[in-house]
Amino acid sequence: MRIVSGSRKSIPLKAVPGDATRPTTDKVKESLFNILGPYFEGEFVLDLFAGSGSLGLEALSRGANYAVFVEKNGKAVKVLQENVEKARFTEQAEIMKGDARRVLEDLQVRGVAFDLIFLDPPYAQIKLYSLAETIIEMGLLKEDGLIICEHAKEVNVEDFIPSASCYRKEQYGSLSISFFEHKRSSTQ
Repeated sequence: MRIVSGSRKSIPLKAVPGDATRPTTDKVKESLFNILGPYFEGEFVLDLFAGSGSLGLEALSRGANYAVFVEKNGKAVKVLQENVEKARFTEQAEIMKGDARRVLEDLQVRGVAFDLIFLDPPYAQIKLYSLAETIIEMGLLKEDGLIICEHAKEVNVEDFIPSASCYRKEQYGSLSISFFEHKRSSTQ
């Protein structure tokens, strides 16, 4: 596993030991970021269920301004910290350890909003995709912001995110990546 492109291209990243996390392969990550490519000009990124931080670090390497990484697994947080340091993004990254819902509440209190949110919860916990709807309701996604969900191909994540439109879905073997955009209506 490595950073695929950008200012930190080819820096190897540590994976979280064990099977508690499921890292996005370099091939899938490269495809995902080729789709997102033009979005990296100073954006604020949220990597929810960050694991090793591979997605958020890739976004930083490609020009995102700042990334918040959320992870509750202690082993994963340790690996994430090492990866952030190795990639030399300590000034542009914030690691928040804890339950995703509580961290989202903290971010809302701080008045933070993101341009790009990666939502990649454990596949067995399908209901966690509803956090995307929570994110929108809390105002944590900027207008025209994107939520990217990685999920098992048989899961229809659109059912969990009614206020955003899925404008693209890509399948890679047994997993899919769904791209959501939320545009506020003039009455909101």
